[in-house]
Amino acid sequence: MTMRALLLRGMLVGLVSAALALVFAWIFGEHQVSLAIAFEGHHAHETAAAEPEMVSRVVQQTSGLAVAIGLFGVAVGGLFAVAFALAYGRIGGFGVRATSALVAGGGFVTVALVPFLIYPANPPSVGVGDTIGARTGLYFAVIAISVAIVIASAQVGRRLAARLGNWNATLVAGALFVALVTVTYLVLPEVNEVPADFPAVLLWRFRLASLGTQVVLWSTLGLAFGALTERNLAARPGNDRATATANAG
Repeated sequence: MTMRALLLRGMLVGLVSAALALVFAWIFGEHQVSLAIAFEGHHAHETAAAEPEMVSRVVQQTSGLAVAIGLFGVAVGGLFAVAFALAYGRIGGFGVRATSALVAGGGFVTVALVPFLIYPANPPSVGVGDTIGARTGLYFAVIAISVAIVIASAQVGRRLAARLGNWNATLVAGALFVALVTVTYLVLPEVNEVPADFPAVLLWRFRLASLGTQVVLWSTLGLAFGALTERNLAARPGNDRATATANAG
């Protein structure tokens, strides 16, 4: 299977995964966003006149949300396909589905879970407008650091496998990952702009919905991509593990 075919499949599966994630976000997240905006509007009415909306709430929760999640899903799907091609046949004797699931799990932890633990998602009404640039920069910095930590931990585990065995090497790599993430959490500056009177339950439900959206996207991506790719390889007897990953170098 060529790299181009894997890339196109990843992008298509990413789009489907984004559609399911969008449904989850509509069901579990949009109500929380509406409540948060209502909270902001109430306070703005008490203090000063609310600023006019540049984009209407209807557009935000329909086409705006769909386009944003769709583009994210396509981009993630393409990157996922590249990561799968690099990982398949190189991280042990795992089959197509297992490799796809492992790559999806690693992607979720790296891109979603670690940034969520350090800088959890907040509703649009939470935060100071003047710090949005700094907060965005910190968030993407966490993603970059998380990717570097995963790569470093994987390399350590791979080098120790021959000496300690796969299981013990995996435990050491996992411990190193947790330790480095903990150091990152302690070193990076704290960001806490949630108003003191903001409903804690609303904040908690919004964050769960945000994380759940990522869970739906990454789990669907890993399972669907693995199933489709395995079926394609099975339909082509001449494609073995080596030819399936030849284009990944």
